[in-house]
Amino acid sequence: MSQLPQTDIDRIVEMAWEDRTPFEAIQAQFALTEAEVIKLMRREMKSKSFSMWRQRVQGRDTKHLQKRSTDVDRFKCTLQRAITSNKISKR
Repeated sequence: MSQLPQTDIDRIVEMAWEDRTPFEAIQAQFALTEAEVIKLMRREMKSKSFSMWRQRVQGRDTKHLQKRSTDVDRFKCTLQRAITSNKISKR
């Protein structure tokens, strides 16, 4: 895993927390595998927050494109506005 700017790290953490954003989307945008995302999350988060995140994503079908239902056809929440320059517009 190469050195990433803090803005990219923040966006990766945010994408990893989102239920509908699969690891494949993170890999396409930032070239990080699921294992590398897990390492990054472990390094960037408090241990309790990391533990809660791991419990949340383990077994979650929406985090993997191959497991997800065909009904799920988007990555972002409907409440989320356009993402530009790795920043989410405020509501």
